[in-house]
Amino acid sequence: MAVFDVTSSDGIARNEVNQYEMGRCISNNETVWRILNFPIHERHPTIIHLSVHLEKRTESTSQKVMLLNELDLQRKQLLLLSSGFVMKMSLPALFFYHQVPRYYTWDSKNKKWSRRKVGQSLSDYPGIKSTDAIGRVYTVHPNNSECFHLRLLLHEVPGPTSFQYLKTFEGRICSNYKEACQVRGLLENDEHWNATLEEAAFMHSPRMLRDLFAVMLQVCAVSNPNHLWINHQENLFEDILHQVRIQQRNMDLEFSTEILNEALIIEDKVRSLGGSDLKSVGLPQPNRDSSTIDDVLRERTYNVSELRRFLEENEGKMIPDQR
Repeated sequence: MAVFDVTSSDGIARNEVNQYEMGRCISNNETVWRILNFPIHERHPTIIHLSVHLEKRTESTSQKVMLLNELDLQRKQLLLLSSGFVMKMSLPALFFYHQVPRYYTWDSKNKKWSRRKVGQSLSDYPGIKSTDAIGRVYTVHPNNSECFHLRLLLHEVPGPTSFQYLKTFEGRICSNYKEACQVRGLLENDEHWNATLEEAAFMHSPRMLRDLFAVMLQVCAVSNPNHLWINHQENLFEDILHQVRIQQRNMDLEFSTEILNEALIIEDKVRSLGGSDLKSVGLPQPNRDSSTIDDVLRERTYNVSELRRFLEENEGKMIPDQR
């Protein structure tokens, strides 16, 4: 361990710690408080940190992992996952995940939840006592879409019975947690982003529009990317269609599967700069095995009049074996 002093130009050592202690002033009230050995500070209420992860997965943190897993409808037993083992506890179905520490304490020795023995008794739930403890669920970045929306559902859906229960709304089973949040009205609509793309289409080229769309997918937490893609796909790859029309000399040419696939390839390349692909946001994957637009155009681009004139001029020069 190295120890050093800061010395000024005049050779006098400067001890900043001593200067701070000598310059600190304690009021009369604080002096009496310290003389009587009263506590300087305290923490209240108790805060319990709860983490969350997807089904059959673990959280990549050093903290204890607790996840809402499954509830027995008959006994109303809530299962929490913590570091790979399961705990059971009796819990009313009206409570939310973050409210668990208010009524239960975590027994780290026996790896289970136990009812609080001290607190205010609940008249509607005999044997359960309530305190002012607060449960705080760890934050999840929106880029981790499924886990982010699972966390949102845990705060909005009381007494879930299973992972599938969280995905179910009015009898409809959603394909993922994000869709479950959408049908419950927990997410903002994309009208703002829709207006943004419409405005940008008047002022910028399709290439810049594709860059903007990729940025929106990366950092703006768009609720329904596929809906935006369908609504604005004509503006997003208008330049590709224009190029095909010129090279094929057909200004009436409409969008085709090949043009759409080329646009998806370009958009996927832009999206990959952010470390992800179109599949991660629910957009269709491009078919990279098929011929690209350039290959198709190279084979189909020719001048019929020029080829006909070449044929008329050189057909008579051919020998019988060439005919």
